[in-house]
Parts: sequence; structure tokens; C-alpha cells
Amino acid sequence: MFRAKRCQLLCFSLMVCAAFAAPARAQKAATPEARAAKAYESARMEGPPALRTFLYEMPKGADLHMHLSGAVYAETLLKDAAEDGMCVNVAALALDKRHHAPECESGEVAAGAVAGDQHLYDELIDSFSMRTFVPVAGDSGHDHFFDTFAKFSGTDKRHLGEWIDEVATRAAAQNEQYLELMNTPDFSAAAALAVKDGFDPDFRRYRARLLADGIDKSLPSIRQQLDEAEADRREREHCGQKDAQAACKVEVRYLFQVLRGQPKESVFAQVVLAFELAKADPRVVGMNFVMPEDCYVCMHDYRLQMSMLDALHGLYPQVHISLHAGELTEGLVPPDGLRFHIRSAVEQGHAERIGHGVDVTYEDRADDLLKEMAAKHILVEINLTSNDVILNVAGRDHPLPVYLRYHVPVALSTDDEGVSRIDLTHEFVRAAATYSLSYGELKQMVRASVEHSFLPGESLWQRSTPERLDRPVAACRGQLGNEHAAGGCARLLADSEKAAQEWELERRFRVFEGSF
Repeated sequence: MFRAKRCQLLCFSLMVCAAFAAPARAQKAATPEARAAKAYESARMEGPPALRTFLYEMPKGADLHMHLSGAVYAETLLKDAAEDGMCVNVAALALDKRHHAPECESGEVAAGAVAGDQHLYDELIDSFSMRTFVPVAGDSGHDHFFDTFAKFSGTDKRHLGEWIDEVATRAAAQNEQYLELMNTPDFSAAAALAVKDGFDPDFRRYRARLLADGIDKSLPSIRQQLDEAEADRREREHCGQKDAQAACKVEVRYLFQVLRGQPKESVFAQVVLAFELAKADPRVVGMNFVMPEDCYVCMHDYRLQMSMLDALHGLYPQVHISLHAGELTEGLVPPDGLRFHIRSAVEQGHAERIGHGVDVTYEDRADDLLKEMAAKHILVEINLTSNDVILNVAGRDHPLPVYLRYHVPVALSTDDEGVSRIDLTHEFVRAAATYSLSYGELKQMVRASVEHSFLPGESLWQRSTPERLDRPVAACRGQLGNEHAAGGCARLLADSEKAAQEWELERRFRVFEGSF
């Protein structure tokens, strides 16, 4: 009897030990990615603060939709205005580009004195951004957002390197590795030449005339400005020195942003200049059209502008194109204005990426368009916060779930993080909390951000439809877990900036997921 009871107790103890040991063995056997996914789900269930802690450290790849002027925080712009000796129009809460201290007019104060007046300082930050903004009759989020640019513009371009450093430093802190910054160089001479020559609807002939008249003479000064800005950035970040900052590892390229609200001669001159600059300078990897898509000229000349791109794309096939398209919503423009912008950007404007794409479900044959975008691997740059504050489109009204359902590639981006007072992590938190995205879905978006960058070279991933980005090309198969590539994979990374950045992203994911 005693032996039987002992045996029963021993068996029970072994069963209890086995029951406790099984979860421990399962957790130990789980892959790092699975453990990271579990930690992410726990954070998502806990709420946005826990999500931010998790997502701040997560690799986020690239921010492909960032306007440099709108990415700089208002505090920096006020400091720079003070250094430039600018004046502030107190009533308009705007910088005065015409006057400089001590010649400020009545109703103006020197920007250098603003820091001593906390009330005015706060009002200017609110005027330069969406901080504390509440829509009222006659002052929509749309108008306040776009009006900020005129209010804070006018600081000297010598600050360009400082601004690049600011956004790169913020990106590095959030585990980003690549930025494509939209910036508008000085195109005044090119525009004046286009006006003098007279508009010609034969765009190839118009381009030939502008080139013959020296439109490309603007290129050396634009490239010199980039040289000076990048040298300033490297100096600020101590790149190449023992105390180099993490921002040095953030790779930066540029998109020439064309101001689509200008007269047609000016827009065409900018397009030609953008193509020529991208052809001459590898730092400029493409172009984009900017300004509120609902402005009169932007709506009236939309098809004309797409035809400009259609005519010239064949002459510059190596220059990449991303276009703001569909940054519209019902009521902002007449219904006809919602029916064709994205399709025209893809099919006529040769856009490889679409910025915003908010009105896609209002397009003619939206189902066919979404399938076409998925088949052509046209990525949509998703800007949740700016779509909310500008268009009042958020939550279930936003088409992000629709794009995901149709397997259209998407990547999260900031648009104007300084104006919106956000960072890229904020967009990840918002997407995860609003749409209950899985860790795998976020990881796919991060990979897509580098895959659809305009960096030169072949991809690390096998192309598939629908796009998956989880199978490396044959040369790199079985090597993603290694510290260094070998053989054909090593040659691919040496020859392709894109594949090298994708390899680095996978390295960052290994480190991040290995911490769980």
C-alpha cells in the first residue's frame, strides 16, 4: 500500500513538472520573430503608451514621404529666423520676408526677441504647426495646415544642413535607416526662361528649346547647395570621427518637389529641371508634385501636368516618379474631381508610388484600379495624421484597410512631421491601434518602405504578386541569418544600394527580435 501511494505521488509530481516545463520549452523553442510578435500583441492590448515603447525600438526602414520644410519643428525655425535677423508680424503671426532687424516696422518685433515673450512664442509655434489647433468656422484644418508654410518660410537656405541633421537625428533615434526628402530648389531662372520662350504644348519640342536656351545652367548652383548642406550635416553629426552620432548611419536622398500650383510654364520648367537634375546627380533620386491638390490650378491643369510627365518620361526613363494623388475627399472638390487623379498618375504620369491616395474608392472602376496597382506593385505612401488633420479622414473612413485587402503595397510615412508635431513612431502606433494590424503586417510595411525606395540596384527579395517580401533571391537564400553575406549574395549587396539597405534592415530585425 505504501509503495503504491509513493508511486502515485511520484507520478503526480512528474506530471506537474512536465506541465510547468512544457510552456517554458515552447517559449524557448519559439522563433525570435514569434516572441517579438507576442510582445507586440501584449503591447497592443495594453494600449498606445505600451505600443509606443515597443514600436519606438522596432526597425522602421524608410520614410518615403517627407517634405523637408514641413518636417522641421517650429522651435528650430524660430531659432533660425532669429539668427537671420528676421522680423515677425505679430498680428499675422508670421515671419516677414521683407524686413530685417533693426528695421522692423510698426506691428513687428525682431525674431531674436520672441524667446523673451513666452505668450508670443507659444502663439507662433501654434501658428507654424497644428499644435492646439481646433477647427472653427472659416478656419479648417486643411487651411491652417497649408497656411503654415507661408508663415514660417523665408529663413536662409544656409540652414538646410541643420534641417537635414534634425530629421536624420530624429529618424536614427527611432531605428529608421533611410529618408527621401522632398525639397524644392531655386527654379526661378528656369521658370523665367520658360515664360520668355512661350508655352508650347509639344512638350518634347518645348524641352528642346529650353535646353538650347540654357535651362540646365541652374544645375551647378543647386548641386553646390546640396554639397554645402551635406557637409554641414556631416560636421554637426561628427561623421567619420570617433564620436560620430547615430544619425550618420541614416542614408538620405532627395526628391525634387515640383510646385503644381504654379502657372503651366513654371510647372513645365520645374519638370525639365527635375529630370535634368536627377539625371546629373545621384543624390536626387526622383521627383514629386506638391501643393494642395484641390487648388484651382492643381485641379484645372491636372491632366495637362500628367501629359507633361507622359511626354518626358520616355526621355528620362531612369528618373523615378512619385506623385501626390488622391489627397482629396468628398465635399472638398466636386465629385468629378475625385474620379481620375490616382489612375491618371499611375497610367499617364508613370508614378511608381502614390502619396496619400485617400480618395481611391471614389475613382472610376475603383476595383480595377486597386487590382492594377497591386499587379504593377505601385506603393501607396500612407500619412494617417495629415489625412486626419487636413481632410478629416480617419479610422474606418481611411482606405488603408482597402489597400491591404487588395494587396496593394503600402508604407507608413510622416508627410510633415514638424507641422503635425509627430514622428514616424506615432504613425505606427496610430496604425496598429486603429486597424489592429499584426506584427507581420507592420513588418511587411517596413520591408516595403525600403523595397519601394528609389535607391538604385536590384532587390534582395524575389518579386511576387501579391507582394510578399519574405523570400530572398536565390543568391541570398539561406543567408539572411548570417552576419555577412557570401558568394553571389555578397556581390549583389556590393552592386545594389537597395539590396544593401534591405540586408541592413534584416540585420536590425534580427537584433530587435532577438531581444525578446
